[in-house]
Amino acid sequence: MPENSQETIASIALLDDDLDFRNYLEDLLRDEGQYSVQAFADAPSLLAACEEAIPDIVLLDMKMGDTTGAKVSEELLSRWPGMCVIVITGYPSMEDMRATFKLKVFDYLAKPFTLAQLRQVLANAVEAFGLGKSAQDRLRERLGHAIKMLRVQRDWSLKELATHTKLSVSQISAIERGANLPSIESFLAIARAFDKKPSEMLSSIEF
Repeated sequence: MPENSQETIASIALLDDDLDFRNYLEDLLRDEGQYSVQAFADAPSLLAACEEAIPDIVLLDMKMGDTTGAKVSEELLSRWPGMCVIVITGYPSMEDMRATFKLKVFDYLAKPFTLAQLRQVLANAVEAFGLGKSAQDRLRERLGHAIKMLRVQRDWSLKELATHTKLSVSQISAIERGANLPSIESFLAIARAFDKKPSEMLSSIEF
């Protein structure tokens, strides 16, 4: 296969017990050039690989003989909360879709799906989880979002938070948008305004 010059933005683990479909999907993803891909035929192999290196995205077939995707998804998300799991299911009913989202998975793909649908779901996951971005970019975005959510919960305007922190409205706006990281002094002032420990705020964003 010719080398692709595109930058790899995410690692994908694929679990499906159907060899033909597994090979087809693995080749399809590799040809996209943006993903590193590992394919697995059974859940124990996938779980063992996740112990070594957690993939950015898991594509998970819902029906695999004696193993159900629901059980595997539950195991994955209990061991690695916040993991991006996308389930693949054949001709889902409304009941199947409701059951799928109760698993707290990110999204689902219904067979047969098009390449465009696969690309869109993966693009959504990349955007939602900040994949392909630097650690600093992800920290800016997650911390900014967390600060905005705390402000909204208090029902404070930007001006009110500025008053509590003695920062300017433009400073806080840039922090919330993820355009700037707060300085140590600004971060401490924001944490105090919300009666939070700095460590508590950082742990809440799972960074």
